[in-house]
Amino acid sequence: MASCRKSKKGRKEVNRKKGGKKARGMEQAYICIDLKSFYASVECVERGLDPFTTDLVVADPDRSRSTICLAITPAMKKKGVKNRCRMHEIPPDLEFITARPRMQLYIDYSAWIYSIYLQFVSEEDIHVYSIDECFIDVSSYLELYGKDAKELACDLMQAVFRETGITASAGVGTNLYLAKIAMDILAKHSMDHIGVLDERSFREKLWRHRPLTDFWRIGAGTERRLASVGLYTMEDVARASLTSEDFLWKQFGVDAELLIDHAWGVETCRMEDIKKYSTKSHSLSSGQILMRNYTWQEALVVLKEMTELLTLDLVSRHLATESCSIWICYDHRQGTAPTGGTVNLGHATNSTNRIRNAVEGLYRTIVRREQGIRRLMICANKVVSEGYIQYDLFTDPAELDRERSLQEAILKVHSRYGRNAVMRGSSMLSCSTYQERNQQIGGHRA
Repeated sequence: MASCRKSKKGRKEVNRKKGGKKARGMEQAYICIDLKSFYASVECVERGLDPFTTDLVVADPDRSRSTICLAITPAMKKKGVKNRCRMHEIPPDLEFITARPRMQLYIDYSAWIYSIYLQFVSEEDIHVYSIDECFIDVSSYLELYGKDAKELACDLMQAVFRETGITASAGVGTNLYLAKIAMDILAKHSMDHIGVLDERSFREKLWRHRPLTDFWRIGAGTERRLASVGLYTMEDVARASLTSEDFLWKQFGVDAELLIDHAWGVETCRMEDIKKYSTKSHSLSSGQILMRNYTWQEALVVLKEMTELLTLDLVSRHLATESCSIWICYDHRQGTAPTGGTVNLGHATNSTNRIRNAVEGLYRTIVRREQGIRRLMICANKVVSEGYIQYDLFTDPAELDRERSLQEAILKVHSRYGRNAVMRGSSMLSCSTYQERNQQIGGHRA
C-alpha cells in the first residue's frame, strides 16, 4: 500500500478530520481476507482433522530442534504456543503432530481459493498480498449483490470453507489500511471472525490500543522511537501531528506522512493505484540459510551454485544485469557483523562466466575467512531487458554465442527433466546444497 503513495507533506488536517475522503466517486469498501493458520489448516484438512481441536505443527524435524515452525494450529495457540516459534520452544509435555512442509500443496490450495474469489469479483479488484492473504475492492459489487461489505465478506469466507474446509478471517474497512487493521486486530476477537472499521470507529476503538506493534507497518524499532518522544498510542501520534508535524518528519523522514495518516485512519492508496504501480528499477535475488557453520571455501561452492542459477533465471526471462551484490552473514554466537558489497559488471550482461567470476572476486575480497558462515544472499541489480546488452573491445562475440547456446540447452533440459538433471561436478560435494535446494520451494520441501 505505502509504495503507491505520493508525498504530500503539509496536507491540511481538515482532510484527516473528515476521514480523508476524496472526491473519487462512490463510497469505498474493502475486504482483507486471511486464511487462518493456513499451512497447518491445509495439513489438517488433508488428514480429516479439525485445526481448532488438533495440536499440529508444520515444521521439518530433519533440520534441527531449533528449526522454525512455519505454522501451528489455533488449538496450539490457545495453549500458549506462539506462532513461528522454534521446535524446542514447544512445551515438552505437549503431544502434537509434526507435519513436514509441502509448499506445492499450499500453493495449489492458495490458487484454488483465489479461483473461489473470482466467482464473486473480477481479478482487477483483487490484490494478492501473500499466499494466505489478499485485499478485495468490493465497492462496485455491493449494489450488484444487494449486500453490505460485511455480508459479502461472510459469503466469501463461507464459500472458501464450503469448498476447501479452510477457515478464514476478514477485515472490512472504508480504505485498505482500515480493512487490514480490522482483520489483524478486531477479527481475532470477534465471534464471526470479521472486524469492521471506518475512520470514526477506528478512533473510537483503536486510538488507545496498545501495543503499537499490532498495527500494520509499525515494528518494535518504530515503537521504541515513538516511546522515546512520549508517543505510546495512535491517538498520541495523531494529536502530536496537529502541533508538531515537522518534528515527526525530522524523526521519521518521509515515513512520517504514512504514520500520521494511519494514526488518523486515513489511507489514500486505492486498488486502482496498486494495479497501475510499477517500480522504476528491478532486481532478482536469491538467498539461503546454511544448516551448519560453513568455512569460506565451502560457502564459495554454494555461492557459485546460486550465481549460476541466478544467471540462468536472467536468461530464461530475457533479462540482463549491470551489477551484483552479495551479503554474508556469520554465526551470531561469534558476534561478527554481516559483510556485503557490490561489483559493477561494466555493462548489462547475463553471461554466467562473467557474472560468476565477478561475484567470486568480490566474495574473496570481503569474506571474513576465520568466521563460520550461516547465510548467503546474492542480488542482480538494475535488471533490464537483454536488448541493452552491448559488446566492448575485449568481448569475443563468438564465445558469448557459444555460452548462450549452452545456457539455452541447460534451460531446456531443466524444463523437461528438472534442475538436477544437469549440474556441475562440485554439486556432488558434501557441502553443496544444489540438489536439495532444487527440490524445494522457498527453501522448504515442495
